[in-house]
Amino acid sequence: MGSSFPKNIISGACVDLSFEGKGVFKGEGQTVFVEGMFVGEEGEVQIAYKRNGALFGNIKKLHKVSPNRIQPRCKICHACGGCCFQQLDYQSQLAFKSEKVREQFRRLAKMKAEVAPCVGMDDPYFYRNKIQMPFAKDDRGNVYCGFYKSSTHVIVPVEECYIEDRRSQPILSACKKLFKSMRIEPYNEDSHSGILRHVLIKTSYYKPEIMVVIVTAVDSFPGRNNFVKALLKECPEITTVIQNINPRSTSVILGEKERILYGKGYIEDSLCGVGFQISAKSFYQTNPVMTEKLYEYAMKAARLSGEEIVFDAYSGIGTIGLIAAKGAKQVISVEIVKQAVHDGIRNAKRNGISNFLMYCDDASSFMVKMAEKGEAVDVLFMDPPRKGADERFLKATLKLRPKRIVYVSCDPSTLARDVAYLGKAYQIDAIQPFDMFPQTFHVETVVALSLR
Repeated sequence: MGSSFPKNIISGACVDLSFEGKGVFKGEGQTVFVEGMFVGEEGEVQIAYKRNGALFGNIKKLHKVSPNRIQPRCKICHACGGCCFQQLDYQSQLAFKSEKVREQFRRLAKMKAEVAPCVGMDDPYFYRNKIQMPFAKDDRGNVYCGFYKSSTHVIVPVEECYIEDRRSQPILSACKKLFKSMRIEPYNEDSHSGILRHVLIKTSYYKPEIMVVIVTAVDSFPGRNNFVKALLKECPEITTVIQNINPRSTSVILGEKERILYGKGYIEDSLCGVGFQISAKSFYQTNPVMTEKLYEYAMKAARLSGEEIVFDAYSGIGTIGLIAAKGAKQVISVEIVKQAVHDGIRNAKRNGISNFLMYCDDASSFMVKMAEKGEAVDVLFMDPPRKGADERFLKATLKLRPKRIVYVSCDPSTLARDVAYLGKAYQIDAIQPFDMFPQTFHVETVVALSLR
């Protein structure tokens, strides 16, 4: 692509980090976003492509290196794109994340907000309890798996991932070997041929339980039962195997239909003393160590006395609501995914929690109905998807006027936007980032709000 740029290689320096953790490189009148380049570094950058008017490039040569640069554990982190910060020391990662939250409040909410230092991990590696990998075949017929390179459908082969649970890699290695020997063909997106799309692994933190989900493009395939037997022989630590069928041409990994091939079809884990049943499609936070820290903080921020009506919006399998139920009068939990609601109701029964009601509905619609009926809510927990809450939800919140709001967010920009909207009636008591995703640019944040 070099011929499309007047000068393909430019000299300059990295002056900042973007929202996505890319180095903001300035030189020769150009601004280029560069993966794996850090503030204060100088050198030469090769422009790779242009997207939405912005230039993106790669490091060609470094003349001056940041004192915060470290040797990454992973040899392919620069190619994979999943861990853009493996070459940045951990304290600098945490500082970036606090600043990222602060900057979004300044820029989008027009607030000079006080943001606490980001809470980090003692050991920021091997933390993910969920990993999903696409499979492919190389020119020599070898089956491999990995991660999609950023903004492409090119799979970067991965032999060992330093942020996934250590128990996952031997299972993936066994899968690769068995798929090849049993001639179970990886799915080809271009020709729409083949069987195997992804392997999804979920691990329990507190129990020796592991789920393996084989995602296929077809309903049935030859040798399926033999494959399961052989996999369990190689990896007896696996406690359940599920086949998920996804025949659609889509970027969504899991299809609607699934069948249990071995075990009970779910795994169990616990958070803050509450047990959870986790199915293949259940949303469950991927970093169990930091999730407990975040939820413990959220409960303190809610200041529950045992007399409150709590509303838990965008609740997934009811994790926050079930933990809050121990300190509340009643919890109303709302989630739109049917399977997650079934899991949440089951989890309440399993834990003997009787003051927890769960509904399958759109959180905004449910809030609007509650506001119209004039129902009372004392504390609102909200953990919306990346796009944040919609205006209907926020308007209904202002009408319901809960005394306290605990907003959990995975996107500081939509968080700042929503908090600014709620600022008409609420004041910020605290903003606390948590490093749920070490080695990446992502950050989870809890904001505690109280009615003015």
